[in-house]
Amino acid sequence: MTRIVGRFAPSPTGPLHLGSLVAAVGSWLFARAAGGRWLVRIEDLDAPRVVPGSADEILAALKLYALEWDGEIVRQSQRSSLYEHALQTLRTRGLAYDCGCSRGDLQRAASAPVSAEPIYPGTCRDGLPPGRAARAVRFRAPDQTIRVHDVIHGSIEENIAERVGDFVIKRADGPYAYQLAVVVDDAEQGVTQVVRGGDLLSSTVRQVALQRALHLPTPSYAHLPLVLGPDGAKLGKRDGALPLPTLDEARVRNTLAAALHILGIDVDAAPPAEMLQMALTRAPELHGKS
Repeated sequence: MTRIVGRFAPSPTGPLHLGSLVAAVGSWLFARAAGGRWLVRIEDLDAPRVVPGSADEILAALKLYALEWDGEIVRQSQRSSLYEHALQTLRTRGLAYDCGCSRGDLQRAASAPVSAEPIYPGTCRDGLPPGRAARAVRFRAPDQTIRVHDVIHGSIEENIAERVGDFVIKRADGPYAYQLAVVVDDAEQGVTQVVRGGDLLSSTVRQVALQRALHLPTPSYAHLPLVLGPDGAKLGKRDGALPLPTLDEARVRNTLAAALHILGIDVDAAPPAEMLQMALTRAPELHGKS
């Protein structure tokens, strides 16, 4: 049998907060309950958004909550050659092309001008129009329905061509896009199980399409409940979520208990390592939500 390999992949745009702790604990439990390995990857490709020192703060917080990882820490900022190789492979297969459209061009072409993600109209699909220079690189989305099984949400499906059209895999300002980088990283690290926040559920079909185009394996997926604020919106760093406590032992225990409760597992407050071991005995409850 293939050994389970899970991972937690935070972006170092600020300290760990409750939402990201839930994702870390959930992915750790899924991997450890299956006797698998648990990796940590720092997704720091978007340099302007990286907060200096936050990666170290996140790693220190994981240790504080007894979330020990296996192997070396991987940082996306050191892996550009892997992403470029994947991009060139897609070009060779006719599945990636240069795009000269700006965000304004896309909004003007959209049927709903205020859409957060307008459908790409295919302006540059057959070559750059006269007078336009290459800005981004897009993936030629397959015009077919892709189905993926999520352990928690069940079957999800989407026709990417109809939903968003050809999507960006290298941005106009230089960085490789998240969708491409995460697919390359998961395959290169041997990840077999992706457990993450529900806000990334919409990315899954696009990532599966890239995996198929690059002839890479598809891991299993489980998207965890989001941590919501009082207004019902996702609680995150940019929404003013407070960083996790790092000094008061009682607060550390209570915060870990809160994260486990969100995952549907209730344990008594204790040292974090003990709480996680107690949670492991009930980890199948996570799988039971499918």
